[in-house]
Amino acid sequence: MQIKQELRQFVVDNFLFGSAQDLRDDASFLENGIIDSTGVLELIAFLEERFGITLDERDLTPENLDSLNKVTRLVEMRLVPREEVV
Repeated sequence: MQIKQELRQFVVDNFLFGSAQDLRDDASFLENGIIDSTGVLELIAFLEERFGITLDERDLTPENLDSLNKVTRLVEMRLVPREEVV
């Protein structure tokens, strides 16, 4: 399963009670009331456990964690070995 698909399924199952009809890839989690501050912590724990990545303080911003597109980009960046990042 692709990163975005797994992420979408997690958000739908844990925050939208199984209803994904209005979840656009670029929809703000916070502005649309999809995820609150506690939910962000759950999301971070899921990302670290499922994808085997470690997020640090600089990762924990709305620019990285506020939509399916943004979170997918963050995970993809963290999955690239550090020496390959220019």
